[in-house]
Amino acid sequence: MKNSIRRKLMLTTAKAMGAVAAAQMTMITAFATKTTTNKANDPDVDLDSVTEPIIGLVERVLNVLIPLVAAVGGVYCVSLGLKYAKAEEPQEREKAKQHLKSAIIGFSLIFILVVVLRIASPLLTDWMNSASKNS
Repeated sequence: MKNSIRRKLMLTTAKAMGAVAAAQMTMITAFATKTTTNKANDPDVDLDSVTEPIIGLVERVLNVLIPLVAAVGGVYCVSLGLKYAKAEEPQEREKAKQHLKSAIIGFSLIFILVVVLRIASPLLTDWMNSASKNS
């Protein structure tokens, strides 16, 4: 029973990743077509029309991602803590303890990286705009 659920979950995850990849390729193609058709060799090309939708999308994703990572991390750590508390044998206890440590470290890193991306996004946009105007 568990193997069939695991297979279904893996298949659903693969489908979702495929859909995300297709959406990314569509966006890249659309933006690349837009930038190549508009004054391709003009040094005064304004990239704001291309960067603003991408930055807006990243900000919207981050607005959802930060609370989601915090919630999933909290629930997962609580479930691992319960597993640790219920473990009767020393081997099970040590294994649950190691999983709990790894989960806390992993979710902390994910949360930190998402926050850094939130902070770096405006800085990178400003840098890219100043670099495009200087060249």
